[in-house]
Amino acid sequence: MKDGLRFISTLTFRKLFNYFLIRSSFILSRLVRKPFHRGMPVSLSVEPTTSCNLRCPECPSGLRQFTRPQGKIDLGLYRTIIGQLKGDLSYLLLYFQGEPLMLPGFFKLVEYARKNSIYTATSTNGHFLDDENARRIVESGLDRLIISIDGTDQQTYAQYRKGGDLKKVKEGLSNLVRWKKELKSGSPFIIIQFLVFKNNEHQIPAIRRLARELKADRLELKSAQVYDFQNDAGLIPDNPRYSRYVRGRDGRWKLKKPIKNRCFRMWSAAVITWDGRVVPCCFDKDASHQMGSLQTNTFKKIWKGQTYKKFRYKILKDRSQIDICRNCTE
Repeated sequence: MKDGLRFISTLTFRKLFNYFLIRSSFILSRLVRKPFHRGMPVSLSVEPTTSCNLRCPECPSGLRQFTRPQGKIDLGLYRTIIGQLKGDLSYLLLYFQGEPLMLPGFFKLVEYARKNSIYTATSTNGHFLDDENARRIVESGLDRLIISIDGTDQQTYAQYRKGGDLKKVKEGLSNLVRWKKELKSGSPFIIIQFLVFKNNEHQIPAIRRLARELKADRLELKSAQVYDFQNDAGLIPDNPRYSRYVRGRDGRWKLKKPIKNRCFRMWSAAVITWDGRVVPCCFDKDASHQMGSLQTNTFKKIWKGQTYKKFRYKILKDRSQIDICRNCTE
């Protein structure tokens, strides 16, 4: 409830009306099968950095397999983004690829967004939550913090979070909880995210206990995206409840749900890379579908431009023909 009230406190009539424009134009587009669009993004993901300390096997950042340039966001570019979108933006996720807390100026990003009454969140692997950083996170006003813990013992945890130290992550979370108490702060809202794989699905009862012990505000069991799911190398869990995939008649894995010709995110949200490239969603990790660049255009021109319009038309016509959509049921 506290988290919900904190989010509501950032809303304005303009933001609510913007959401109405987005939702109504999306409904109309689905009815007429043509991209009709009004409003600005309700939600935005901004990439602080592509750097990461881990080598997770299903992550291009961890695998060091980007074909796009790598780097960290410039504070001037970030302020430009916020300046152009602050009136309509309701939710800002300071994360795309990489580990956000490896950016030295990360707390400045949070503080600037909070000054502009934007609800802020980020996702971390939890290895940089030392005492100082934990205190600064609480003081920065960050609203939501997602911490990935994909195993309840070191051996299981490190099978996916390669190079990770579960003990260090648990200590970091404890630091955060302690500083929230010391500073009498209700934020950030702490979520432990548990990606369910074949190797760790037996630990679901244990992660529930651990989340309570660590005093997290919420535990989220999340189904994992597997890139080469048709030739799964043992990552897809047996329990269908926690899998995005099912076996077809030919014995190969396929998406559990059909790909429908719609995607609300193409009307309501966008992703911006560290160097200002605007891409349609978080599935476009290598920025292969660039809608434009903030180095040469304003966000509004890109958002309302022909490239975005054509992409939305493809979504409505046949989303299965778009490569980044073939592993997503929206």
